[in-house]
Amino acid sequence: MTTTRRQMILAALALPMLGVAGCTRMYRNHGYVPVDDELAAVVVGQTTRDELESLIGRPGSQGVLTGSSWYYVGSRWEHYGMRPPREIDRQVVAISFAESGVVTNVERFGLESGRVVVLSRRVTDTGVSGVGVIRQIFRNVGNVNAGQLLD
Repeated sequence: MTTTRRQMILAALALPMLGVAGCTRMYRNHGYVPVDDELAAVVVGQTTRDELESLIGRPGSQGVLTGSSWYYVGSRWEHYGMRPPREIDRQVVAISFAESGVVTNVERFGLESGRVVVLSRRVTDTGVSGVGVIRQIFRNVGNVNAGQLLD
């Protein structure tokens, strides 16, 4: 067998392998959401904002009002072949504070069928606030593209 023919056979075998490798699913995680074990260390009504920072870290975003909430946002994206990336999971942990800086609420939200769903909630009072902000975060994450920023 000549060298040229051997190279052609190897190339013919390698091309399908490259095609299969290009169609593997890849997953990418964006953001940070503390796991339940880390959140278990947060005691509603006792943990302060400064203690929370050392327990689970700084949030991805936070409210601007006094006694506002911290929001930890994380999402998982699936990349498959030539298709555009698809978001397969999104979670938000919202931690609310009293004006004194003590944790009043710890909530975890998920995305099920395109709707915001409360996955867990630890609340000290009955007035849960900030749901509108959570819905806005879920609607806007992933909806901005580079073309919109450049125009």
